[in-house]
Amino acid sequence: MSTIQYKYKIGVRRFGYVNWVGFYTLYLKEVQRFFKVWVQTIVSPIVTLLLFLAVFSLAIGSERTDVLGHKFTVFLVPGLIAMQIMQNAFANTSSSLMISKVQGNIVDILFPPLSAGEVTFSLILGGVTRGLVVGFSSILVSLFFIKVPFAHIFYVIVFGILGSCLLAALGFIAGLWAEKFDNMAAVTNFIVVPLSFLSGTFFSINRLEGPIHTISQFNPFFYIIDGFRYGFLGQSDSNVYFGMLILFICNMILIGLCYLLFKKGYKIKA
Repeated sequence: MSTIQYKYKIGVRRFGYVNWVGFYTLYLKEVQRFFKVWVQTIVSPIVTLLLFLAVFSLAIGSERTDVLGHKFTVFLVPGLIAMQIMQNAFANTSSSLMISKVQGNIVDILFPPLSAGEVTFSLILGGVTRGLVVGFSSILVSLFFIKVPFAHIFYVIVFGILGSCLLAALGFIAGLWAEKFDNMAAVTNFIVVPLSFLSGTFFSINRLEGPIHTISQFNPFFYIIDGFRYGFLGQSDSNVYFGMLILFICNMILIGLCYLLFKKGYKIKA
């Protein structure tokens, strides 16, 4: 009798070391969230990429010299795809937290039996998924217009994952920090977009000279774009293994910071 009473005793529900059901449910919620507005989250970045290609093709045409041994438009495509991956991974996590805070439904994340690590990784993985979906879709569409080689598909995948993970973590931090949409717009317009544009998306950084070239070596966005481009063209401006190491370290630092800030309740708990 005592055994039966103990078995059905009301108390704290116990999960394993990881609440996999809760983790997967929150991740699935994040994925479904951006798929519900797929025109805005998936089609729009592809249209932006095609507009960039059209503008540069019409403005420069065949007058531009080859870059890294390839036509300029071929050189441009991987950089544009990497830029879309980064910006969309950032947008997914940052908008998810920002909207939850503004609408007051952040409690839907705080109250369930999910640890800080489970919430952090679920949201970041959702951002990575959106970045990779946009990247894969952009690759498929761009192949209809420009024949881009695939020199090392392994590096395309690795740098796509590292880049989307880095920006998803950065978006997580920005989403916690921002108190209104103006704050989020400031981060996007003054940090994410400039770093994306000035990190070798449209040019080889070997064209830069002096201190500007040196500063570029400390920009993780550059290593994302350069490594991603290497996967397509087989040519890069830097050592891809060094770039992988830098991005891995940056990811570990940012993900750890995301975990600590969320566990502390930074700007989400009274």
